[in-house]
Amino acid sequence: MHGGNQANHSHHQQERRVPRVHRPSEFLTRPQPTHPAFWLVGACCTLLWVAIILAGLAILIVYLVVKPKGPQLEISSANLNGAILDGGGLLNADLSVLANFSNPNQKVDLRFGQVQLDLYFRSVLIATQGLGPFRERRREAVLRYVRMVSSSVALPADAAEAWRAGETGNRHAMKVVASFRTRSDIGGWLHYTFRTRRHCNIVVGAPPAGVLLATSCTSKH
Repeated sequence: MHGGNQANHSHHQQERRVPRVHRPSEFLTRPQPTHPAFWLVGACCTLLWVAIILAGLAILIVYLVVKPKGPQLEISSANLNGAILDGGGLLNADLSVLANFSNPNQKVDLRFGQVQLDLYFRSVLIATQGLGPFRERRREAVLRYVRMVSSSVALPADAAEAWRAGETGNRHAMKVVASFRTRSDIGGWLHYTFRTRRHCNIVVGAPPAGVLLATSCTSKH
């Protein structure tokens, strides 16, 4: 009797151990195929990125082949027409400059959008002048007459002393800093805008002669 109950109990345990097979729910549906519009959008995005990459490579190759250069500036002549430094260290001066702007490129035209010339004496800004926009074709040079006037500019004690020493020695050392906002036109379809600074150290005699005695220019991008 006891053995029969034990057999029945084992039989029931085996029945409970049999794993149940779950049928897929009738609510599950098959995945829908991707709409053709999504494939079209993906293809367009891919083509757009490829076009951007190819255009960038083309521009880089053209830039490396052409190698555009920035504008050049030379001071052809300068004249210190007059200058007065009063006892309080206030400077009034009138300097005329003939600036030579040149385009050194053989295949690139330059457009000068903004040109500003600043005149310094011993790191003190004593005059500034701007020029209107103009254009230079390849290998072209243009002369611009620029008049720079200082009106009651206060000089520090050391700068005032240096100016008086220049009057005695008949020579004043100054610096002309030209700032350019220039656009390079390559082949009429590629444009590259950049800024350049050109530093020109000049030495002029004391007025009334005040002629240009020495000049040297360097570029800084």
